Amino acid sequence: MPAPRVAAIHDLSGFGRCSLTVVIPTLSAMGVQCCPVPTAYLSTHTGGFGDNTFLDLTDQLEPVTAHWKSLGLAFDAVYTGFMGSREQMARTADFIRAFRRPECRIVIDPVMGDHGRPYRTYTPEMCQSMAELAQLADVLTPNRTEAALLLGEDYETIRLNTESDCRRWAEALSRDGTRSVVLKGASLTPGTVGAACFDRESGETSFVSAPLVPGQFHGTGDLFASVLTGALVLGWPLQEAAQLSAEFTSQCARRQGTPCREGLDFEPLLWRLGQQAEERAPLCRGEREDPHAGADH
Repeated sequence: MPAPRVAAIHDLSGFGRCSLTVVIPTLSAMGVQCCPVPTAYLSTHTGGFGDNTFLDLTDQLEPVTAHWKSLGLAFDAVYTGFMGSREQMARTADFIRAFRRPECRIVIDPVMGDHGRPYRTYTPEMCQSMAELAQLADVLTPNRTEAALLLGEDYETIRLNTESDCRRWAEALSRDGTRSVVLKGASLTPGTVGAACFDRESGETSFVSAPLVPGQFHGTGDLFASVLTGALVLGWPLQEAAQLSAEFTSQCARRQGTPCREGLDFEPLLWRLGQQAEERAPLCRGEREDPHAGADH
C-alpha cells in the first residue's frame, strides 16, 4: 500500500513550533506523506517574538492548484489551518473543490482565536469567511473560542465541563449531522482536558481526555489536529484518533524542555507516535483500498 497523502494548507514559521513546522514532521512520523501548500512565510510565529517578517504567498495558491490538478494528483485528505486573509480562504475553498472526492477527507482546523478572543489579525469579516470555509469540512476541529465564533454565540455560553453541554455544542457545530466535529477543550473531570467528538457516520457523540498540563503552549492545536488527521487517513475511527491526539499532546506538554513560546517540544517523542501508528496499521490496511489507484503520478 502506498503511504496516505495529505495536502496541508498552512503558513510556515521559520522559528517556533506551529503550523507546517508541526504538521510536516508529525504526519511524516505517522507514515503519511505531507504535501505542504504554504500560505505565508514568517520569520517566527506571532506569539511573543516581537516584529516578525511576513511574506504573503496567497498568489501561489491558484497556480499550485492548477499544476497539481494537471498532474492528476489525488489526496486522502486536505487539511487546512490558520488563514491570513479572506482571499486565502477563497483560494483554499477553490483548492478543496478541485481535489474533493469521496475518498478525500476535508479536515478544517478553523484557527481564529483562543481564551475567548479572536486573534488580533482576525476581523469580523474574516471570521465570517472562515465560517463559510468550514461549510466544506468533513471534520471540523474548533476550540471553545472558535466554536463561539462559528456559532455566533457568546464565549461564556459555550460550557464544556458536562457531557450534556459538550454534546449540545458538538452537535450544533455538525451542521445537522453532516460533518464530524472534534470540539477541543472539553474538561469533564478535574485535572484532565480533551475533546467532544461527534461522528457523522454513527450520529453519536463520544468523549476523550488526557492529563491537563498547566501552561500556555503555542502550537498545541496544530499538533492535536495533525495527529488527528494522520490517524484518520490511516483508518482510525474518529474517537480513537482523537484519543491518540489528546494523549500525545499531553505527553509532549509534560516533557516540555523549551520555553513555552517556542511551542511544544514534540520532536523527541515522534518515535513513539510512529510506533503507535505502525502497531495499529495492520488493523487499518485491510480496510483501505489503494487511494491513488488510477491517479496519474
